[in-house]
Amino acid sequence: MSQFSYKDGVLHAEGTSLSAIAEQFGTPTYVYSKAALLANFAAYADACRGRDALVCYAMKANSNLAILDLLARQGAGFDIVSGGELLRVLAAGGDPRKVIFSGVGKSVEEMRLALSHDILCFNVESIPELHRLNEVAGGMGKKARISLRVNPNVDAKTHPYIATGLKANKFGVAFSDALDTYRTAAQLPHLDVVGIDCHIGSQLLDDAPLLEALDRLIELIDQLGAEGIVLHHLDIGGGIGIDYREQGEKAPVPVGDYLGRLFARIDAWRAERHGGNGIKVIFEPGRSIVGDTGVLLTKVEFLKHGEEKNFCIVDAAMNDMARPALYQAWMDMQPVLQGGAAAATYDVVGPICESGDWLARDRALAVAAGDLLVMHTAGAYGMTMASNYNTRGRAAEVIVDGSVPHLVRQRENPADLYALESLIK
Repeated sequence: MSQFSYKDGVLHAEGTSLSAIAEQFGTPTYVYSKAALLANFAAYADACRGRDALVCYAMKANSNLAILDLLARQGAGFDIVSGGELLRVLAAGGDPRKVIFSGVGKSVEEMRLALSHDILCFNVESIPELHRLNEVAGGMGKKARISLRVNPNVDAKTHPYIATGLKANKFGVAFSDALDTYRTAAQLPHLDVVGIDCHIGSQLLDDAPLLEALDRLIELIDQLGAEGIVLHHLDIGGGIGIDYREQGEKAPVPVGDYLGRLFARIDAWRAERHGGNGIKVIFEPGRSIVGDTGVLLTKVEFLKHGEEKNFCIVDAAMNDMARPALYQAWMDMQPVLQGGAAAATYDVVGPICESGDWLARDRALAVAAGDLLVMHTAGAYGMTMASNYNTRGRAAEVIVDGSVPHLVRQRENPADLYALESLIK
Protein backbone atom coordinates (compact mmCIF):
# COMPACT_ATOMS: atom_id res chain seq x y z
CA MET A 1 0.00 0.00 0.00
CA SER A 2 1.38 3.42 -0.97
CA GLN A 3 2.00 5.88 1.84
CA PHE A 4 1.18 8.74 -0.57
CA SER A 5 -2.57 9.18 -1.10
CA TYR A 6 -5.29 11.80 -1.38
CA LYS A 7 -7.33 12.70 1.69
CA ASP A 8 -10.14 15.21 1.21
CA GLY A 9 -8.63 16.19 -2.12
CA VAL A 10 -5.12 16.87 -0.76
CA LEU A 11 -2.15 14.55 -1.35
CA HIS A 12 -0.63 13.32 1.90
CA ALA A 13 2.56 11.57 2.94
CA GLU A 14 1.30 9.15 5.59
CA GLY A 15 -0.78 11.45 7.84
CA THR A 16 0.84 14.70 6.75
CA SER A 17 -0.46 17.05 4.06
CA LEU A 18 2.09 17.88 1.39
CA SER A 19 0.62 21.37 1.27
CA ALA A 20 1.55 21.80 4.91
CA ILE A 21 5.07 20.51 4.22
CA ALA A 22 5.50 23.02 1.40
CA GLU A 23 4.27 25.82 3.66
CA GLN A 24 6.65 24.83 6.47
CA PHE A 25 9.77 23.84 4.52
CA GLY A 26 9.37 25.41 1.08
CA THR A 27 10.02 23.84 -2.33
CA PRO A 28 11.60 21.97 -3.94
CA THR A 29 11.72 19.40 -1.15
CA TYR A 30 12.22 15.66 -1.09
CA VAL A 31 9.61 14.05 1.16
CA TYR A 32 10.06 10.46 2.38
CA SER A 33 7.77 8.07 4.22
CA LYS A 34 9.35 6.31 7.20
CA ALA A 35 6.66 3.62 7.12
CA ALA A 36 7.33 2.85 3.44
CA LEU A 37 11.08 2.64 4.05
CA LEU A 38 10.72 0.19 6.94
CA ALA A 39 8.16 -1.90 5.04
CA ASN A 40 10.46 -2.21 2.02
CA PHE A 41 13.37 -3.32 4.15
CA ALA A 42 11.12 -5.75 6.03
CA ALA A 43 10.23 -7.45 2.71
CA TYR A 44 13.91 -8.43 2.38
CA ALA A 45 14.34 -9.27 6.05
CA ASP A 46 11.25 -11.49 6.06
CA ALA A 47 12.38 -13.36 2.94
CA CYS A 48 15.79 -13.97 4.58
CA ARG A 49 14.40 -15.02 7.96
CA GLY A 50 15.95 -18.23 9.26
CA ARG A 51 18.78 -18.12 6.72
CA ASP A 52 22.40 -17.07 6.86
CA ALA A 53 21.88 -13.91 4.84
CA LEU A 54 22.74 -10.23 5.00
CA VAL A 55 20.95 -7.33 3.30
CA CYS A 56 23.48 -4.59 2.47
CA TYR A 57 21.63 -1.45 1.42
CA ALA A 58 23.23 0.11 -1.68
CA MET A 59 23.48 3.60 -0.27
CA LYS A 60 24.31 5.29 -3.59
CA ALA A 61 20.52 5.25 -4.08
CA ASN A 62 19.96 7.59 -1.14
CA SER A 63 22.57 8.30 1.52
CA ASN A 64 20.75 10.68 3.87
CA LEU A 65 22.00 10.03 7.42
CA ALA A 66 18.50 9.64 8.82
CA ILE A 67 17.67 6.95 6.26
CA LEU A 68 20.93 5.12 7.00
CA ASP A 69 20.21 5.30 10.72
CA LEU A 70 16.71 3.88 10.32
CA LEU A 71 18.02 0.98 8.23
CA ALA A 72 20.97 0.30 10.54
CA ARG A 73 18.55 -0.02 13.44
CA GLN A 74 16.74 -2.72 11.46
CA GLY A 75 19.97 -4.70 11.10
CA ALA A 76 20.94 -3.60 7.60
CA GLY A 77 24.45 -3.75 6.27
CA PHE A 78 25.65 -1.31 3.62
CA ASP A 79 27.07 -1.53 0.12
CA ILE A 80 29.39 1.46 -0.40
CA VAL A 81 31.31 2.77 -3.41
CA SER A 82 33.51 5.45 -1.83
CA GLY A 83 35.35 6.38 1.32
CA GLY A 84 32.88 9.20 1.82
CA GLU A 85 30.02 6.71 1.91
CA LEU A 86 31.85 4.70 4.59
CA LEU A 87 32.16 7.87 6.69
CA ARG A 88 28.42 8.40 6.25
CA VAL A 89 27.73 4.86 7.51
CA LEU A 90 29.86 5.53 10.58
CA ALA A 91 28.22 8.91 11.20
CA ALA A 92 24.81 7.22 11.07
CA GLY A 93 25.83 4.54 13.57
CA GLY A 94 26.14 1.69 11.06
CA ASP A 95 28.33 -1.35 11.73
CA PRO A 96 31.47 -1.36 9.52
CA ARG A 97 31.62 -5.16 9.90
CA LYS A 98 28.46 -5.21 7.77
CA VAL A 99 29.95 -3.05 4.99
CA ILE A 100 30.76 -4.27 1.48
CA PHE A 101 33.04 -1.92 -0.54
CA SER A 102 32.29 -2.02 -4.27
CA GLY A 103 33.54 0.16 -7.14
CA VAL A 104 36.18 0.02 -9.86
CA GLY A 105 38.49 2.83 -8.73
CA LYS A 106 39.23 2.51 -5.01
CA SER A 107 42.08 4.81 -4.03
CA VAL A 108 44.91 3.97 -1.63
CA GLU A 109 43.39 6.37 0.93
CA GLU A 110 39.98 4.73 0.63
CA MET A 111 41.50 1.27 1.09
CA ARG A 112 43.34 2.42 4.21
CA LEU A 113 40.18 3.97 5.63
CA ALA A 114 38.17 0.79 5.05
CA LEU A 115 40.89 -1.46 6.48
CA SER A 116 41.22 0.74 9.56
CA HIS A 117 37.51 0.15 10.27
CA ASP A 118 37.72 -3.61 9.55
CA ILE A 119 34.92 -3.69 6.96
CA LEU A 120 33.32 -6.99 6.07
CA CYS A 121 34.68 -7.29 2.54
CA PHE A 122 36.11 -5.54 -0.52
CA ASN A 123 34.42 -6.39 -3.82
CA VAL A 124 37.51 -6.36 -6.04
CA GLU A 125 36.98 -5.57 -9.72
CA SER A 126 40.38 -5.98 -11.40
CA ILE A 127 43.82 -7.58 -11.07
CA PRO A 128 45.53 -4.19 -10.53
CA GLU A 129 43.13 -3.56 -7.66
CA LEU A 130 44.07 -6.93 -6.15
CA HIS A 131 47.73 -5.98 -6.10
CA ARG A 132 47.10 -2.48 -4.77
CA LEU A 133 44.91 -3.80 -1.95
CA ASN A 134 47.46 -6.49 -1.08
CA GLU A 135 50.19 -3.84 -0.85
CA VAL A 136 48.08 -1.45 1.22
CA ALA A 137 46.97 -4.18 3.63
CA GLY A 138 50.54 -5.41 3.99
CA GLY A 139 51.75 -1.92 4.79
CA MET A 140 49.17 -1.73 7.59
CA GLY A 141 49.97 -5.20 8.93
CA LYS A 142 46.48 -6.43 8.03
CA LYS A 143 44.76 -8.95 5.76
CA ALA A 144 41.95 -7.66 3.58
CA ARG A 145 38.88 -9.84 3.17
CA ILE A 146 37.95 -9.90 -0.51
CA SER A 147 35.49 -11.23 -3.00
CA LEU A 148 35.79 -10.84 -6.75
CA ARG A 149 33.04 -9.08 -8.61
CA VAL A 150 32.57 -11.43 -11.52
CA ASN A 151 31.02 -10.16 -14.74
CA PRO A 152 28.85 -13.04 -16.01
CA ASN A 153 28.07 -11.42 -19.40
CA VAL A 154 24.32 -11.62 -18.74
CA ASP A 155 21.97 -9.13 -20.38
CA ALA A 156 19.87 -7.52 -17.64
CA LYS A 157 17.48 -6.09 -20.29
CA THR A 158 17.52 -2.65 -18.71
CA HIS A 159 18.65 0.84 -19.76
CA PRO A 160 22.22 0.69 -21.17
CA TYR A 161 23.45 3.28 -18.64
CA ILE A 162 22.45 1.03 -15.72
CA ALA A 163 23.39 -2.35 -17.22
CA THR A 164 26.58 -3.58 -15.55
CA GLY A 165 26.94 -7.29 -16.35
CA LEU A 166 27.94 -7.34 -20.04
CA LYS A 167 31.41 -7.76 -21.55
CA ALA A 168 31.37 -4.14 -22.70
CA ASN A 169 30.77 -2.76 -19.19
CA LYS A 170 33.57 -1.39 -17.02
CA PHE A 171 32.57 -3.42 -13.99
CA GLY A 172 33.97 -6.66 -12.64
CA VAL A 173 36.31 -9.40 -13.77
CA ALA A 174 35.34 -11.18 -16.99
CA PHE A 175 33.87 -14.61 -16.34
CA SER A 176 36.51 -16.21 -18.57
CA ASP A 177 39.26 -14.63 -16.45
CA ALA A 178 37.70 -15.22 -13.05
CA LEU A 179 39.28 -18.60 -12.24
CA ASP A 180 42.81 -17.39 -12.94
CA THR A 181 42.14 -14.17 -11.02
CA TYR A 182 41.01 -16.16 -7.98
CA ARG A 183 44.18 -18.24 -8.22
CA THR A 184 46.22 -15.05 -8.21
CA ALA A 185 44.29 -13.64 -5.24
CA ALA A 186 44.75 -16.83 -3.24
CA GLN A 187 48.55 -16.51 -3.57
CA LEU A 188 48.73 -12.92 -2.33
CA PRO A 189 49.80 -12.93 1.33
CA HIS A 190 47.73 -10.00 2.60
CA LEU A 191 44.40 -11.00 1.08
CA ASP A 192 41.80 -13.38 2.49
CA VAL A 193 39.59 -14.73 -0.28
CA VAL A 194 36.12 -15.12 1.27
CA GLY A 195 33.46 -14.63 -1.37
CA ILE A 196 32.15 -13.98 -4.85
CA ASP A 197 30.08 -11.04 -6.04
CA CYS A 198 27.92 -10.18 -9.02
CA HIS A 199 25.71 -7.23 -9.98
CA ILE A 200 24.27 -7.26 -13.49
CA GLY A 201 22.29 -4.02 -13.52
CA SER A 202 19.54 -1.91 -12.03
CA GLN A 203 15.76 -1.68 -12.41
CA LEU A 204 15.42 -5.40 -13.15
CA LEU A 205 11.77 -6.30 -13.79
CA ASP A 206 12.37 -9.99 -14.50
CA ASP A 207 14.32 -12.44 -12.36
CA ALA A 208 15.40 -14.65 -15.28
CA PRO A 209 18.67 -12.72 -15.92
CA LEU A 210 19.57 -12.82 -12.22
CA LEU A 211 18.91 -16.57 -12.04
CA GLU A 212 21.09 -17.03 -15.11
CA ALA A 213 23.87 -15.05 -13.44
CA LEU A 214 23.45 -17.11 -10.25
CA ASP A 215 23.92 -20.32 -12.23
CA ARG A 216 27.20 -18.98 -13.63
CA LEU A 217 28.43 -18.04 -10.15
CA ILE A 218 27.52 -21.48 -8.79
CA GLU A 219 29.49 -23.08 -11.61
CA LEU A 220 32.53 -21.00 -10.67
CA ILE A 221 32.19 -21.69 -6.93
CA ASP A 222 32.27 -25.42 -7.66
CA GLN A 223 35.38 -25.04 -9.81
CA LEU A 224 37.11 -23.03 -7.09
CA GLY A 225 36.17 -25.55 -4.43
CA ALA A 226 37.73 -28.34 -6.49
CA GLU A 227 41.00 -26.40 -6.35
CA GLY A 228 40.79 -25.84 -2.61
CA ILE A 229 39.61 -22.22 -2.77
CA VAL A 230 36.57 -22.36 -0.52
CA LEU A 231 34.25 -19.36 -0.50
CA HIS A 232 32.15 -18.37 2.49
CA HIS A 233 29.66 -15.98 0.94
CA LEU A 234 27.77 -15.49 -2.31
CA ASP A 235 26.82 -11.88 -3.07
CA ILE A 236 24.19 -11.75 -5.80
CA GLY A 237 24.05 -7.95 -5.86
CA GLY A 238 20.88 -5.90 -6.15
CA GLY A 239 18.97 -4.24 -8.95
CA ILE A 240 15.40 -5.38 -8.28
CA GLY A 241 13.11 -2.89 -10.01
CA ILE A 242 10.21 -0.81 -8.76
CA ASP A 243 6.96 0.39 -10.32
CA TYR A 244 7.40 3.84 -11.86
CA ARG A 245 3.75 3.72 -13.06
CA GLU A 246 4.74 4.16 -16.69
CA GLN A 247 2.02 3.01 -19.06
CA GLY A 248 2.93 -0.34 -20.56
CA GLU A 249 5.82 -0.93 -18.17
CA LYS A 250 6.18 -4.50 -16.99
CA ALA A 251 5.32 -4.94 -13.32
CA PRO A 252 8.31 -5.84 -11.15
CA VAL A 253 8.50 -9.23 -9.48
CA PRO A 254 7.64 -8.90 -5.74
CA VAL A 255 10.74 -9.02 -3.54
CA GLY A 256 9.57 -12.12 -1.67
CA ASP A 257 9.01 -14.04 -4.91
CA TYR A 258 12.32 -12.82 -6.34
CA LEU A 259 14.31 -13.93 -3.32
CA GLY A 260 12.29 -17.11 -2.95
CA ARG A 261 13.31 -18.34 -6.38
CA LEU A 262 16.95 -17.40 -5.75
CA PHE A 263 16.98 -19.28 -2.45
CA ALA A 264 15.29 -22.29 -4.08
CA ARG A 265 18.06 -22.43 -6.69
CA ILE A 266 20.74 -22.10 -4.01
CA ASP A 267 19.07 -24.75 -1.82
CA ALA A 268 18.93 -27.20 -4.73
CA TRP A 269 22.63 -26.65 -5.41
CA ARG A 270 23.53 -27.12 -1.75
CA ALA A 271 21.56 -30.35 -1.52
CA GLU A 272 23.02 -31.75 -4.74
CA ARG A 273 26.69 -30.87 -4.34
CA HIS A 274 27.39 -29.77 -0.81
CA GLY A 275 25.45 -32.12 1.40
CA GLY A 276 23.64 -29.20 2.98
CA ASN A 277 26.76 -27.18 3.81
CA GLY A 278 25.86 -23.51 4.01
CA ILE A 279 27.17 -20.43 2.29
CA LYS A 280 26.16 -16.94 3.41
CA VAL A 281 24.02 -15.07 0.88
CA ILE A 282 24.39 -11.30 0.56
CA PHE A 283 22.09 -8.89 -1.27
CA GLU A 284 22.78 -5.27 -2.29
CA PRO A 285 19.37 -3.64 -2.88
CA GLY A 286 19.06 0.11 -3.19
CA ARG A 287 16.24 1.35 -5.42
CA SER A 288 13.80 -1.33 -4.24
CA ILE A 289 14.23 -0.23 -0.62
CA VAL A 290 14.07 3.53 -1.03
CA GLY A 291 12.73 4.36 -4.50
CA ASP A 292 9.00 4.45 -3.83
CA THR A 293 9.40 5.91 -0.34
CA GLY A 294 9.89 9.45 -1.60
CA VAL A 295 8.42 12.21 -3.74
CA LEU A 296 9.89 15.45 -5.04
CA LEU A 297 7.58 18.29 -4.05
CA THR A 298 7.75 21.33 -6.34
CA LYS A 299 5.80 24.52 -7.09
CA VAL A 300 4.47 25.71 -10.45
CA GLU A 301 6.06 29.06 -11.31
CA PHE A 302 4.56 29.72 -14.75
CA LEU A 303 2.42 28.09 -17.41
CA LYS A 304 3.83 28.92 -20.83
CA HIS A 305 1.72 28.14 -23.91
CA GLY A 306 3.64 27.76 -27.18
CA GLU A 307 2.76 26.92 -30.77
CA GLU A 308 3.90 23.29 -30.48
CA LYS A 309 4.25 22.71 -26.73
CA ASN A 310 2.82 23.87 -23.45
CA PHE A 311 5.31 24.18 -20.62
CA CYS A 312 4.66 23.83 -16.92
CA ILE A 313 7.68 25.62 -15.43
CA VAL A 314 8.38 24.51 -11.86
CA ASP A 315 10.99 25.40 -9.24
CA ALA A 316 12.57 21.92 -9.29
CA ALA A 317 15.04 21.18 -12.08
CA MET A 318 17.49 18.70 -13.55
CA ASN A 319 19.97 19.60 -10.82
CA ASP A 320 17.42 18.31 -8.27
CA MET A 321 16.37 15.21 -10.25
CA ALA A 322 18.72 14.11 -13.01
CA ARG A 323 17.06 10.81 -13.99
CA PRO A 324 14.74 12.14 -16.75
CA ALA A 325 17.51 14.09 -18.49
CA LEU A 326 20.11 11.35 -17.94
CA TYR A 327 18.09 8.19 -18.60
CA GLN A 328 14.93 9.57 -20.22
CA ALA A 329 13.26 8.17 -17.11
CA TRP A 330 9.46 8.29 -16.82
CA MET A 331 8.25 9.37 -13.38
CA ASP A 332 4.63 10.00 -12.47
CA MET A 333 3.55 13.61 -11.79
CA GLN A 334 0.46 14.58 -9.79
CA PRO A 335 -0.95 17.83 -8.41
CA VAL A 336 -1.12 18.07 -4.63
CA LEU A 337 -4.65 19.50 -4.80
CA GLN A 338 -7.34 17.70 -6.77
CA GLY A 339 -10.03 19.49 -8.76
CA GLY A 340 -8.04 22.53 -9.80
CA ALA A 341 -7.81 24.15 -13.21
CA ALA A 342 -8.84 22.50 -16.46
CA ALA A 343 -6.38 19.84 -17.60
CA ALA A 344 -3.97 20.49 -20.45
CA THR A 345 -0.93 18.69 -21.82
CA TYR A 346 2.41 20.03 -20.62
CA ASP A 347 6.10 19.34 -20.60
CA VAL A 348 7.17 19.84 -16.98
CA VAL A 349 10.44 21.75 -17.05
CA GLY A 350 12.72 23.57 -14.63
CA PRO A 351 14.41 26.99 -14.67
CA ILE A 352 17.90 25.75 -15.59
CA CYS A 353 19.44 27.17 -18.78
CA GLU A 354 19.50 23.85 -20.68
CA SER A 355 17.04 22.32 -23.16
CA GLY A 356 17.66 19.03 -21.33
CA ASP A 357 16.16 20.48 -18.15
CA TRP A 358 12.90 18.57 -18.10
CA LEU A 359 11.16 16.37 -15.53
CA ALA A 360 8.24 15.02 -17.56
CA ARG A 361 6.94 15.26 -21.11
CA ASP A 362 3.44 15.33 -22.55
CA ARG A 363 1.56 15.02 -19.27
CA ALA A 364 -2.11 15.87 -18.78
CA LEU A 365 -2.15 18.10 -15.69
CA ALA A 366 -4.82 20.27 -14.10
CA VAL A 367 -2.62 23.00 -12.59
CA ALA A 368 -2.27 26.75 -12.32
CA ALA A 369 0.64 28.99 -11.40
CA GLY A 370 1.36 28.67 -7.69
CA ASP A 371 0.03 25.10 -7.45
CA LEU A 372 2.08 22.25 -6.03
CA LEU A 373 3.15 19.14 -7.96
CA VAL A 374 4.83 15.96 -6.85
CA MET A 375 7.09 13.63 -8.77
CA HIS A 376 6.51 10.10 -7.47
CA THR A 377 9.06 7.30 -6.87
CA ALA A 378 11.76 9.92 -6.35
CA GLY A 379 13.41 8.34 -3.31
CA ALA A 380 16.26 6.73 -5.27
CA TYR A 381 18.91 8.55 -7.30
CA GLY A 382 17.36 11.94 -6.63
CA MET A 383 19.29 13.76 -3.94
CA THR A 384 22.38 11.57 -4.36
CA MET A 385 22.71 12.67 -7.99
CA ALA A 386 21.76 16.29 -7.35
CA SER A 387 24.13 19.10 -8.27
CA ASN A 388 24.54 22.85 -7.82
CA TYR A 389 24.39 23.71 -11.51
CA ASN A 390 23.44 27.36 -12.11
CA THR A 391 24.43 27.99 -8.45
CA ARG A 392 21.23 26.36 -7.28
CA GLY A 393 21.13 25.08 -3.72
CA ARG A 394 20.08 21.48 -3.35
CA ALA A 395 16.61 20.74 -2.03
CA ALA A 396 15.59 20.18 1.57
CA GLU A 397 14.79 16.64 2.72
CA VAL A 398 11.95 15.70 5.07
CA ILE A 399 11.01 12.32 6.55
CA VAL A 400 7.38 11.93 7.60
CA ASP A 401 6.54 9.71 10.56
CA GLY A 402 2.76 9.57 10.67
CA SER A 403 1.61 13.14 11.24
CA VAL A 404 5.06 14.43 12.17
CA PRO A 405 7.46 15.76 9.50
CA HIS A 406 11.17 15.80 10.36
CA LEU A 407 13.61 18.04 8.51
CA VAL A 408 16.60 15.74 7.88
CA ARG A 409 18.52 18.00 5.50
CA GLN A 410 18.40 21.75 5.37
CA ARG A 411 18.04 23.55 2.06
CA GLU A 412 21.33 24.94 0.73
CA ASN A 413 21.67 28.64 0.06
CA PRO A 414 24.08 30.34 -2.37
CA ALA A 415 26.52 31.27 0.40
CA ASP A 416 26.89 27.55 1.22
CA LEU A 417 27.88 26.88 -2.38
CA TYR A 418 30.81 29.28 -2.59
CA ALA A 419 31.97 29.03 1.03
CA LEU A 420 34.97 26.88 0.02
CA GLU A 421 36.00 29.18 -2.84
CA SER A 422 38.47 32.07 -2.59
CA LEU A 423 39.62 35.06 -4.60
CA ILE A 424 43.14 35.57 -5.92
CA LYS A 425 44.78 38.40 -3.95
